[in-house]
Amino acid sequence: MAIDLVTRREWGARQPRGAYGRLSSTRGVKVHYTGGQVSPDIVGDHARCVALVRSIQNHHMDGNGWIDVGYSLLVCPHRKVFEGRGPNHLPAANGSGLNSGHYAVLGLVGSTGFTQPTDDVLHGILDAVEYLRDKGGAGDEIKGHRDGYSTDCPGGPLYAWVRRGAPRPGGGPTDPPDPHPSFPGRVLKYPPVMVGEDVRTWQRQMRRRGWDIDVDGLYGEASRDACRAFQREKGLSATGAVNRATWQATWEEPVT
Repeated sequence: MAIDLVTRREWGARQPRGAYGRLSSTRGVKVHYTGGQVSPDIVGDHARCVALVRSIQNHHMDGNGWIDVGYSLLVCPHRKVFEGRGPNHLPAANGSGLNSGHYAVLGLVGSTGFTQPTDDVLHGILDAVEYLRDKGGAGDEIKGHRDGYSTDCPGGPLYAWVRRGAPRPGGGPTDPPDPHPSFPGRVLKYPPVMVGEDVRTWQRQMRRRGWDIDVDGLYGEASRDACRAFQREKGLSATGAVNRATWQATWEEPVT
């Protein structure tokens, strides 16, 4: 499917208040979410998507003092891609010092309300990425806004998808389901540092779920802290040790 691009004129964008910085290439794209409440009603009413994009531009220009909306492109649940600053133009949404490295693509999901990206949102984000590669020299990287910047953006569900390699929805031979290995028979805990492939397997799955954790096969302080936070999130006893229940939850519990 070719990109379903909604031009600035079509969505009623305000004129920018200045000239954009020029970009001829980037390392790739960073994925964002709104970080606020998004009504689930937008899924059934595209006019609400248009209104939300306009409100984001107003906030960026009138609240942040930016010359325009900060994103390169914005994607709604109808697989439509709204033209923001567009290709070859410096975005503003990635953070100070980070905008020249990646374009910025927003998925219209929030931290409350409509939080789980639909397949059409994910397809639309990838349509936007391919468009920026074709028209703007974007590199291969697809990262989250939180990569290199202190923020929760793009939220748990979108970031988990980014961590999985941003696959096209629908699966297929290039996107097999994650295996669910059996509990290794030993509890992973710290101190002391524990080493092994079972540690690496658990760490890898935690990264797929969106946790910021090194996949190094060393169960140390950082792994313990990530485990403890995950256990609290899932209502498990927050021991910081990967027992059988925590191991199974790492594969079986939904990403939040």
